[in-house]
Amino acid sequence: MTTYLEFAVLGLGLAAVYIGLATGLLLVYRATGIINFAQGAMAMWGAYVFATLVDDGLLVLPVGSVQLGDEVGILPALLIGLLCAAVLGVLVHYLVFRPVRNAPVLAQVVVSIGLMIGLQALAVIRFGPNNVKVESPIPREEIELLGASLSVRELVMAAIMLALAAGVWAYLRFSHAGAATRAASENERGAVLMGLDPNRLALVAMVLGALVSTVGVLLASTLTGLSPANYTVMIVPALAVLLIARLESIALVGAGGIALGVFQSELSLIATKSWWPEWAKSGLDQVVPFAVIMVILFVLGRRMPARGSLQSVRLPDVAVPRVRPVPALLLLGAAAGLLFAFDDTYRFALTSSLIITLLALSYVLITGYLGQISLAQSAFAGAAGFALAKLTDAWNMPFPLAIVLCALAAACLGMAVSLPAFRIRGVQLAIVTIAAALAIERFVFGNYSLTPPTGNPIADPELFGVSFAVREGRDLARVEFSLLVLVIVALVILLFVRIARGDTGRAFLAVRANERAAASAGIDVRRTKLMGFGLSAFIAGVAGCLLGYSQGQLSAESFSVFVGLQILAMAYLGGITSFGGAIVAGMIGPLGLVYTAMHRWFDMGDYYALISGIALILTAILNPAGIAGKTEEQIAWVRRKLAGRPAPSAPGTPVVEGPPPGGVREEVGRHA
Repeated sequence: MTTYLEFAVLGLGLAAVYIGLATGLLLVYRATGIINFAQGAMAMWGAYVFATLVDDGLLVLPVGSVQLGDEVGILPALLIGLLCAAVLGVLVHYLVFRPVRNAPVLAQVVVSIGLMIGLQALAVIRFGPNNVKVESPIPREEIELLGASLSVRELVMAAIMLALAAGVWAYLRFSHAGAATRAASENERGAVLMGLDPNRLALVAMVLGALVSTVGVLLASTLTGLSPANYTVMIVPALAVLLIARLESIALVGAGGIALGVFQSELSLIATKSWWPEWAKSGLDQVVPFAVIMVILFVLGRRMPARGSLQSVRLPDVAVPRVRPVPALLLLGAAAGLLFAFDDTYRFALTSSLIITLLALSYVLITGYLGQISLAQSAFAGAAGFALAKLTDAWNMPFPLAIVLCALAAACLGMAVSLPAFRIRGVQLAIVTIAAALAIERFVFGNYSLTPPTGNPIADPELFGVSFAVREGRDLARVEFSLLVLVIVALVILLFVRIARGDTGRAFLAVRANERAAASAGIDVRRTKLMGFGLSAFIAGVAGCLLGYSQGQLSAESFSVFVGLQILAMAYLGGITSFGGAIVAGMIGPLGLVYTAMHRWFDMGDYYALISGIALILTAILNPAGIAGKTEEQIAWVRRKLAGRPAPSAPGTPVVEGPPPGGVREEVGRHA
């Protein structure tokens, strides 16, 4: 029993960071209606500044640095770190979140993801990728209680964070600004009519949230150290705590944070027991937040309090696609010609771009067409990839049957994850899917009893006695494999076009526009969502299998949460509502053609991720239609000018043109 008590106290270290991040999330949500997925990345910056100042007296800024002496004391370093966190909160408010206050939920999720990607890349650039030790401002001591040696540091950390959470509660409960924030969260339009300034309230909440979250990360990092990836993904258990608090109760944030932290700590102790299953010893701690999120949103999803807002901006237009034979053949011929002309490096890069195109296409289908914000597409791709390793290496499953079966397995997983979508949508669905992605990554892909650390070898594809292996001898990127990928990508895009132009595609768009109206028109909304998740996961699964064939073996890093978020970023940049956007995303995606060229020419290193994050934020704010959408607008403008036709109807007006002989482009106007 003493051991369980000691681990319960150790769990208070996790509880401290959960309380800090969840309190910051709650403040930002109450003031803006936005769930800030970058809360952990923002809090990490101030902790890094503190650690660097204490270590060598260097104040590291986003650009440049200032030497403040050989070393700085803990208290001055703490104050400077918190000041940097406050400044970051101000910048994020004005430059990132204020421009999307009235934007659709998708744009708000995208900018927070872009901020997460950008801040993580900036932390790697400025502080390095390795774990940084953090000096503790709390002395390490122990006390004896009931025969157990309990760590004082964790107890003090939890007490500090509970005190800060109580201060936030007092601010919201008793101060004029806090009361105004609560009023605006209930009815923002009414608050404006009463003379309150929601933007000023949001600024105060953003700064307070950044400060409280930074303290939580700083305290917890004295136990584990700082690394750019760890505290960024801490947002997932913090979101679980936020949902336990039903997005409004500070008291439940404190109780939920302590409960989750202690339970995870006790679970890590139980997992060491001899009777505990070997396959469940790794990654189980990340399954707990996912299970909590699933249960809360599935049971209480429709009863979760919603924040009154002034949202008026609609989602980007969706163009019902069609394949023009001549341009399509020219594009395929150009791609095939480049595959023959390129050297190994650029041929592999173009092949990777084609694979990324499929993964981006899965986002286009589920988010652009169906309107469901899924952040788990990389997990679906990984599930298919790892299943492919088992089928080809252990059971000698032939190509292409192996790809079809593995993609179907990914589709089943996608439909399972989609079950909460029957009751929720928008940002709540984004929370479920990112939690699912992290749980699958840690519990399945990173579980050595299921996926050995040496990797999962995948047998080379072969058809009719012809080898389509990606490597052979000194040839590291064979043309045969690249052409195979090109053919598969072309077939999947053709399948996507057929689906999008048919009754299923129209059902997707109807659900995207208005679920209640779609149901009243006779569309089975649940069946449509299930089908959408299944089809998008199937496409992602095909991409995962092709990625496995291209690498020869897979590891957990191949399908991490951040890989999926980067692909989503590229899909949004390219254009989330068209397969042309998916192609653009493939070209500019990680390890793709543009990525490889930029690294070869400029040696960009981690700056590519930073630029991607900034570009994603700017795209969501300035051009929600993405690169492909903007290009289509320009082409349409030129055609109108040449034909002397008037400008189209105002945005928001549905336009559907009947197909005369030869066919014309159909457009579906903006939908909320």
